[in-house]
Amino acid sequence: MPLGPVAVCETGAVARGDGQLNHDLIPGEKGPQDACGVFGVWAPGEEVAKLTYFGLYALQHRGQESAGIATGDGEKILVYKDMGLVSQVFDETALSSLRGHLAIGHTRYSTTGGSTWENAQPTLGGTQHGTLALAHNGNLVNTGELRTLVDDHFGDNRVTGELARGNTSDTALVTTLLSADPDKTPEQAALELLPKLRGAFSFVFMDEHTLYAARDPWGVRPLALGRLERGWVVASETAALQTIGAAVIREIEPGELIAIDENGLRSHKFAEPQPKGCVFEYVYLARPDAVIRGRVVHEARVEMGRVLAREHAVDADLVIGVPESGVPAAVGYSQESGIPFGQGFVKNAYVGRTFIQPSQTLRQLGIRLKLNPLEHTIRGKRLVVVDDSIVRGNTQRAQIRMLREAGAAEVHVRISSPPVQWPCFYGIDFATRAELVATGLGVEEIRASIGADSLGYISEEGMIGATDQPADQLCSACFTGRYPIDLPEDGRIGKHLLETLPLTVRTGHDRSVDVDGVTVGVGTGGANALQHP
Repeated sequence: MPLGPVAVCETGAVARGDGQLNHDLIPGEKGPQDACGVFGVWAPGEEVAKLTYFGLYALQHRGQESAGIATGDGEKILVYKDMGLVSQVFDETALSSLRGHLAIGHTRYSTTGGSTWENAQPTLGGTQHGTLALAHNGNLVNTGELRTLVDDHFGDNRVTGELARGNTSDTALVTTLLSADPDKTPEQAALELLPKLRGAFSFVFMDEHTLYAARDPWGVRPLALGRLERGWVVASETAALQTIGAAVIREIEPGELIAIDENGLRSHKFAEPQPKGCVFEYVYLARPDAVIRGRVVHEARVEMGRVLAREHAVDADLVIGVPESGVPAAVGYSQESGIPFGQGFVKNAYVGRTFIQPSQTLRQLGIRLKLNPLEHTIRGKRLVVVDDSIVRGNTQRAQIRMLREAGAAEVHVRISSPPVQWPCFYGIDFATRAELVATGLGVEEIRASIGADSLGYISEEGMIGATDQPADQLCSACFTGRYPIDLPEDGRIGKHLLETLPLTVRTGHDRSVDVDGVTVGVGTGGANALQHP
């Protein structure tokens, strides 16, 4: 299959980062992470690469492992991507080399396929008509089926492109399938393929001329459409549209594919909408200034705090929030309870990426790269500490220890989401069930485990009510275990699925066993989460 004209810019001899963030309160202890942020712009006469850069900057919270931009000028597609934050990957020289009238961009947190340069996006595919570049937010649950489709299509002919270069993401499979039929345009191929995909996807993709965007029928991950004076923009969150001065028009509808080119915008409905938006976007993932289905995320979080105060009242002197996502809920708790709100933690405003691993001695000394307690505010006070979620409990345990060492008289923890008991297969990288503290412990046991004087979680009804969305149009599987999109019965699911199955499609030899014939399985991530106790 011929690959269209492509120039891939890399960073030469400069050492790449490893995509690992080491700035947390407890090094290596990460909270729930979203899959990615996507951005696309069609705007002749504008500096589309720079618009995309600033759009990705606004979406940096959705993924910090890698970043990439592809531009098209009507004749070729240029791609520049690398491991690291947006500000680390791109500079003026790189952006000035990315010329054209349309662009897509991506900032990644891995949920299918490991955190490697090969899996960075946008991904590329070649067609008879030219080149295709694609960026994806979300996670597919029928990845095994899609790989079978690739096998069936190519047969004994080894595939080229991203899969041949070692990409092990579900995104690479979609890119390959969109490029597989030389007689179909990307638009025709998408209308045929998209109904076959199961799971969460918000796609932006492009050829040399046209920008496309598509959202899964369940609308799990957000995707919004904006208007520039001389073009159109799509982005994972409305805040990214506003950052570059675009007017917010509407959300891309669940089950909708749009195409934007010199003839304007056209829309196709490839599936009936079955809305199941992710409730965790309101709790934690989205920026506070984002608007999802008409609800400002900040307002939803403040309301969650008010509900928490009604459901779990306590006598205390001060309400503090854990920066950043816990602060709006703490404000709401204070408003409803009448207990004053104050700043109890100082967050390092310049914390970014460090590749320096703390020694065990430094860990034992309590290295605090992210948060530090504000001692003069909390000494002698009975505190209500509001946070968005508890995953493993290690972070809360460290926070409470810090507060007590700083002189807090009492620490009452309030959480603006119910206990997280199930993994997400739709684009959030939670721990496995075995690692989730709420899987095996009740609320009182969790309280004792983290060392709080009391612990209260918001009810599922209270959380959903704060979003102003109908309960039957939200996905809350991570709290309930009720998955709205059926998972594969054969259990072929998980972050490293394509790295643990035979990869003859990609490499021409079986990499599922080592040299001694021992199976090479990767037991991390959500691969076997449902089988854990």
